[in-house]
Amino acid sequence: MAALAPPEFVAVLEQLYRERTLTPYPAGQVISLRLDELLIICRGVVQLSTIQPDGGETLLGLAGPSMPVGLPLTTVDPYWVTALTDVDVLPLAMAEVEQSPELMAGVCRHLILRLQQTEAWLALAGKRLVADRLRHLLHLIAQEFGQVEPQGVRIPVRLTHHQLATATGTTRVTVTRLLKEFKQEGWLRTHQRYLILSIDQFAPAPYGW
Repeated sequence: MAALAPPEFVAVLEQLYRERTLTPYPAGQVISLRLDELLIICRGVVQLSTIQPDGGETLLGLAGPSMPVGLPLTTVDPYWVTALTDVDVLPLAMAEVEQSPELMAGVCRHLILRLQQTEAWLALAGKRLVADRLRHLLHLIAQEFGQVEPQGVRIPVRLTHHQLATATGTTRVTVTRLLKEFKQEGWLRTHQRYLILSIDQFAPAPYGW
């Protein structure tokens, strides 16, 4: 799913990095949002969330480097963005993005990736078995954010069982049980609370591994 940013977008961002101070957020902190501002994730991974009327939290997606997030991109309310790792963000006024063809093209490319991720996450709901939903979710996250290591593909964010449960429409207890089963099946392991998927779970061609 992941794709390289257009060279023009990368060049514009690098110039903006040199001219401006990035805003850092430590892991676990909620990121400030403004109605007229996009945030470009420069380093790290963030979580997009909302709350349902019954008080249940819903995980809407994840965004990593070069991805845009912000209130101009959503109609969901309430809506917030939380740093899953230490992150640096670049604030951009919507007016600035609209006036720059290079910025607009780069943002559009990454919005397409966000749309692809959203549809892939929505497809999880069509899987009847919770185990299939959780297995598919782990594959999606590893595909987009995973880091290849000798032991397998490591998901570089520490996702809690509660977060995985909200993303798959189940309970934390069920997620805990299923993760144990996945480990017994041999394709999932943990190291320092990071999830690592066996590399033979992935076809080399689509991801370049």
